[in-house]
Amino acid sequence: MKGFDTSSLWRVSAFRRARREGSLGIDHGADRPTLLPTTLLADLRRLQGAGLEGDVLEVIAACLRNHEAALLCLEQGAFVWPVTLFPREGLYHSPRDVLAETAAMSGLRLLSIEPPGVRAPGSVMTERVAGADRYRPLTDLLWAAAMSGPRSTLLDEIGGRVAYRLVVSNKRALPPTRGAIASAILRLERDAAPLRDIARWPGMSVERASRLMNALYLIGALLVSRSHPSARGAPSGWAGFFARWR
Repeated sequence: MKGFDTSSLWRVSAFRRARREGSLGIDHGADRPTLLPTTLLADLRRLQGAGLEGDVLEVIAACLRNHEAALLCLEQGAFVWPVTLFPREGLYHSPRDVLAETAAMSGLRLLSIEPPGVRAPGSVMTERVAGADRYRPLTDLLWAAAMSGPRSTLLDEIGGRVAYRLVVSNKRALPPTRGAIASAILRLERDAAPLRDIARWPGMSVERASRLMNALYLIGALLVSRSHPSARGAPSGWAGFFARWR
């Protein structure tokens, strides 16, 4: 991707060779966990069964649902972008600021998910806490991954015969928006609407509406109602397989 800063990223070929040789060099200490938590693993196996194990946004959503930190190794072109999620602390760790790399997110693909190699700031185990400049607000990553990442359809967890509305109390978590997106958010603040209606609002489309619902959901600003009078299924061809929130 033109303009994508690769100065501190692995090449995919080197990453795969290091994995085969067991020399990735990301454990950062003997106390690093070697396995992901069982609840997160169960969720990841469910995604695998649905053929979604490589879906970056679905895996991010799984980490959020389980409130578990994890290291995601993301492929972008010929390079690997390591991103560690800290859902409980509302942070992510990365050598790159996602807001400076939004244009590169459309080509992201998940290579692996591992236990975190670093700890969140404030941990008493300070030997695995990285420099403060590598930690950034998680909402920035969630919004960019949903709005600019490879997934253009609704996350399975929020699909089906539903209506969506903004959780006004969490509106402060939203990044600055403008144009059609800002107008759609304002309308969702006033009333609930199904995806097919949102897609017909000025400046919107099925893909744009789906991305916005995903983004609002991931940052905790979306109310999903299956009993609202306006609840409707997704437009034909976009329904897919939808799972209920458990």
